[in-house]
Amino acid sequence: MAGKPSFVLAVTGLRAEARIAERSVGVKTIAGGGDAQRLADLIGQAIANGAGALVSFGIAAGLSPTLAAGSCVVAGKVVHEGKSYATDSDWSVAIKQAVGVAELVTIAGVDHVLQSQAEKAALYAKSGAVAADMESHIVARLAAKHGLPFAVLRAIADPVSRAIPTAALAGMGTDGHVKIGAVLLSLAGNPAQLPALLHLAADTRQAFRTLLRCHDLLGPRLGCRDLG
Repeated sequence: MAGKPSFVLAVTGLRAEARIAERSVGVKTIAGGGDAQRLADLIGQAIANGAGALVSFGIAAGLSPTLAAGSCVVAGKVVHEGKSYATDSDWSVAIKQAVGVAELVTIAGVDHVLQSQAEKAALYAKSGAVAADMESHIVARLAAKHGLPFAVLRAIADPVSRAIPTAALAGMGTDGHVKIGAVLLSLAGNPAQLPALLHLAADTRQAFRTLLRCHDLLGPRLGCRDLG
């Protein structure tokens, strides 16, 4: 990675993730909210405005049975629909060492939430990826298009053993905010979702604690610096 980019763009799904990343000096953020085209457009605008490096930052679904809620993963490559994108080696190794994970892993990009255990297990068997999220492949594709370094730092919020209740999906706003009213409405229609929703909330809290810890360890620009 030659030279220092003007700013690092942290790409997240939720505004809550973005609020953690944007506490770092030299970092600006975008929350995609699950809208792939909107996210790609916003990343393109940020690159035009001077973003010199991209990081996919936030929570992820666990695909490997070895990953518990709150586990931290740093990507060596991102896979999506038969394509593979290598992350920036220097930056990724620096993140790995700073946050204390053992190895760089494969992360899958997905175009929809993996709601069931079966979906997660099937993607793990097909791709070999240990985790999945809805932003990393978009980051990877645009970084490759523009010749920019990129990295991926994620924390597991829903392990492979955890299914996602419909109420949680109802609460996903396209602007990255959680729509509490929609969650409650879905829950009122099907109160049996409550135990699963509470378990998911507890797992997600663990993931956010991991993100906060990683943020503190990485320092300015989320570890992106002149690594020679």
